Amino acid sequence: MLNAQELWRNRLNHHSKEMGRYLRLMFNDHFAFAMFFFLAGLAYVYQQWLADLPEGFPSALVIAIILGLVLTYSPIRTMLKEADLVFLLPAEAQLGSFFRNGIIYSYITHLFTLLFIFVALGPLYFTTYPERSGSDFLVLGIVVVVFKAWNILSHWWEINSRVGWTGYIDPILRTLLNGLTIYFIVVGNAWVFAVITTLLFFGVMMYDYTLAKRRRGIAWDLLIEKEQARMQAFYRIANLFTDVPHLKKTIKKRHWLVGLLKSPIPFQQDQTFDYMYRITFVRSSDYLGMYVRLLVIAGALVYWVPNFWFQLGFAFLFLYMSGFQMVTLWHHHKQLEWLDLYPVPLERRKQALLKWLFQLMIVKTFVLGIVFLLLWNLIGVAIVWIGGAIFSYVMVYKYLVHRMN
Repeated sequence: MLNAQELWRNRLNHHSKEMGRYLRLMFNDHFAFAMFFFLAGLAYVYQQWLADLPEGFPSALVIAIILGLVLTYSPIRTMLKEADLVFLLPAEAQLGSFFRNGIIYSYITHLFTLLFIFVALGPLYFTTYPERSGSDFLVLGIVVVVFKAWNILSHWWEINSRVGWTGYIDPILRTLLNGLTIYFIVVGNAWVFAVITTLLFFGVMMYDYTLAKRRRGIAWDLLIEKEQARMQAFYRIANLFTDVPHLKKTIKKRHWLVGLLKSPIPFQQDQTFDYMYRITFVRSSDYLGMYVRLLVIAGALVYWVPNFWFQLGFAFLFLYMSGFQMVTLWHHHKQLEWLDLYPVPLERRKQALLKWLFQLMIVKTFVLGIVFLLLWNLIGVAIVWIGGAIFSYVMVYKYLVHRMN
């Protein structure tokens, strides 16, 4: 007879080891220092912003939107594998405790993120409502914790109902009702409306439960698909720091961008890897998105942070992060043995990647300098453009070249 509890413990133990192995590689000394500086800078910016919080700022609406979205996003970890659709499906009746443990585990892990965001919103809450006591904020916290459990249960029943339209309508309804309930509680004088939206949310949850009970079974294929998608998302992040053999590569065409980047490359043998790394950067699902996100975040921080030295710090920090993460392009084609058949020396391949990394960092340096120019901070423009160019050269040709070796 199948022991569901033992199966769950084995799956959880394997999952913890898998995550721990990659997390240790991701949070190395360099990245940990960068994250510490980033969080410290955000805390400083947040504190300065609260000190100058404009009168009439819609704090209740902002808190409601943030918490509403965080409450709605409630993926469930089941630790299922593709082969389970064949080997465990016949024993579905014995796996009640297995799936129950998955729901409880998901709830506990989500609580860490939820409580971190909730505590971070505390200063905004008390700045806007200085007359409120800690007990008022505690009541809001209890509501948030309860609603998180309801959202996870509702999502579980919605998946197993297999009713296609609920996958689109249900998250929208839950986000709306989550946000409205939080908003009415934060406002403080609309408790009647908060009770109404709570009852409506409970009604949506019970409707999901009814649909799931009619189905009478577990949606194995959907749960496995979602579990694999979450693991692949984690692997894509980990792949920016180390080689991940479990990662399934996804390719996007992006014809216009490919044409734009390959047009300057001459049709010559020694330009083979110049072409390849540019195409890989654009068409892979890992690199272009990360590069653009880091650029947008860096530009926003430089523009909004009031302190000049923090602005410079963020500019150079994100330059460093871009170079550090893009160097994983070197290992992107590690499994393709036919690359060794190219009549191009290995040293030329290294030069092609280093040249492309340097160009990427120079582009980011130029854009960040434009942000300083918009602020009419000419000293910042000079420091970022000159210092950023020197920093990019040293990092690529002195530091990243050793990481490639």
